[in-house]
Amino acid sequence: MRIARSSWRRPKGIDSRVRRRFKGQIKLANIGYGTDKRFRHILPCGFKKFRVSNVKELEVLLMHNRTYAAEIAHNVSLKKRKEIILRAAQLNIKVTNAKAKITTEEKE
Repeated sequence: MRIARSSWRRPKGIDSRVRRRFKGQIKLANIGYGTDKRFRHILPCGFKKFRVSNVKELEVLLMHNRTYAAEIAHNVSLKKRKEIILRAAQLNIKVTNAKAKITTEEKE
């Protein structure tokens, strides 16, 4: 069974199949598995993330709307979320989690 952890821990057990690199086990982390510098921190949509908590922070992305995408912080209220989404549409800024919390709040 595969266990997902928040950070990598090197297997150190004396009988560890992973440490001994048996066939069929998960791979050990090595330097060669790193992401290319050009593509590090880039989302699948081609943008980099920029966390936003209010409309004022959104103004920073005005000149960088082709490189960075706004991501609304998890602790922003529904009212402020709607304001941020409206302002982002005016400034032509992509919001990665624009539908988060809004759809669940409307259902209730």
